[in-house]
Amino acid sequence: MCGIAGFVNDTSAEEKTAVLKRMTDIIAHRGPDSEGHFVDERVALGFRRLSIIDLQGGDQPIFNEDSSMAITMNGEIYNYRELRRQLIDLGHTFSTESDTEVILHGYEQWGHQVVNRLRGMFAFVIWDRGRGELFGARDHFGIKPFYYARMGGTFMYASEIKSLLQHPDFHKELNNQALRPYMTFQYSALPETFFKGVFKLPEGHWFTFRDGKMDIHQYYDPAFGESKQSLKDLVDAIDKTVQDSVK
Repeated sequence: MCGIAGFVNDTSAEEKTAVLKRMTDIIAHRGPDSEGHFVDERVALGFRRLSIIDLQGGDQPIFNEDSSMAITMNGEIYNYRELRRQLIDLGHTFSTESDTEVILHGYEQWGHQVVNRLRGMFAFVIWDRGRGELFGARDHFGIKPFYYARMGGTFMYASEIKSLLQHPDFHKELNNQALRPYMTFQYSALPETFFKGVFKLPEGHWFTFRDGKMDIHQYYDPAFGESKQSLKDLVDAIDKTVQDSVK
């Protein structure tokens, strides 16, 4: 499963470390195998790991060649081997066999457009130390969760809201507006959650956070339409899709 949590503010590294530990400890059930932290003067990135790919070398955060960027990711990238080969051909050097590192080098190569090349389920953040920018994304259909809030001068995010509650800047308040859609649909149909000020990053979107400003962009929207394919062509197309998915 894995889990991520972190925040951006100007508190000391010592303060960040203590808060981040609480934020990741509370979601230890998502990643019982190991934990990882990265803290500097601006950001704190935390991770809880359930080991699936690259059992020995896939601990996070993972850094690029010159340690100017770091990534944490919850999910799995199904086409990571193909992307890894492309990136090696383009001159990138890998230190692990993990699918997470593919996203990081893909971001170096293609920027925000890396999300358009990923097949899988994911929620990740990349800290670009040179730009002072946090870049993150959620998969096409929102399989993996990503919650965020801006409170008390802190931008915070996590796989579960309970991590956000561990931050001293978090203000806990019921969002009454979420009750009506929940009673109607049995889930919150709003971007905001039952906690006022806590939002879900929409599926198929990426964001940047820099200099106190958050920008959110949509990269995927499912489109449906009729086609004039024959029944045989449709059956073959579906069969190929299922074969590729299982592979």
